[in-house]
Amino acid sequence: MVKLAFFLAGGYTATLLFFSLYKITPEFEVGGFSVTDKMLHASAYLMLFVFWNLAFFLKSNTETSYKSTIVKISLACIFFGMLIEVLQGTLTSYRQADWWDVVANSTGVLIASFLFLAFERPLKKVKN
Repeated sequence: MVKLAFFLAGGYTATLLFFSLYKITPEFEVGGFSVTDKMLHASAYLMLFVFWNLAFFLKSNTETSYKSTIVKISLACIFFGMLIEVLQGTLTSYRQADWWDVVANSTGVLIASFLFLAFERPLKKVKN
């Protein structure tokens, strides 16, 4: 089960990376700001956090701190989102770096982090 969780987390990360750098036709925007796009970013990074946190949660033993794992995964996901934006601005001519995307990505990660912190006890009961 742990291997499957890590495989799914890695596959989701690779898919997110691919579609972040792939040329996509523009969406409807209002004043250069697409609310739908930001919601998509937030939900994509919420799911990125969920996949990786579940993989590490299933792998963890009693010595691993639940909260420190959440902090580490949160930081890794946020830095991954920043890296994607830098790559979009430097490697592609059809995508642009957008710091509002970083804010949306980070918001999704933080929402997921708070949800996992709020449900720490029930999750640990299910695991045991």
